[in-house]
Amino acid sequence: MRRELVDLLNAYSGEAQHIGHAFASQHRLHATDMHALLAVMQAERRGNPLTPGRLGESIGLTSGATTALIDRLERAGHLRRSRESADRRVVHLRYADAGMALAMAFFTPLAPRTDAVMNDFTVSELVTIEKFLHGMIGSLVSYRDELRNP
Repeated sequence: MRRELVDLLNAYSGEAQHIGHAFASQHRLHATDMHALLAVMQAERRGNPLTPGRLGESIGLTSGATTALIDRLERAGHLRRSRESADRRVVHLRYADAGMALAMAFFTPLAPRTDAVMNDFTVSELVTIEKFLHGMIGSLVSYRDELRNP
């Protein structure tokens, strides 16, 4: 059972990457761009927008590479910089309206398919799945961090 679950997670990850690559290809984005956009979107959903420094840390880029990435995504209309705190030196990254429109147009057709799958599970089962996925993601992040800091 454990091997089957890991195989299924790997298959899911691979299929999700194919879809991400299709979006990236349509919009002339790099794989790193996709990682950055996903990180910015997830941070915004949590109500804790990323700073450029935290974005760089989360995807493993140097300060200079992060700045170049943000500049490129901002020029393309995917991201915007925002100064929202009393300290005007603090910059937060937000998904730009144009970039969000592109993402919504591309990914919205997927939603009914994933909703249909989730509708086959009870709330209790989904809570268990959520706990499992959080644990698995945590184990990957922990290992990734070890690889970055040997």
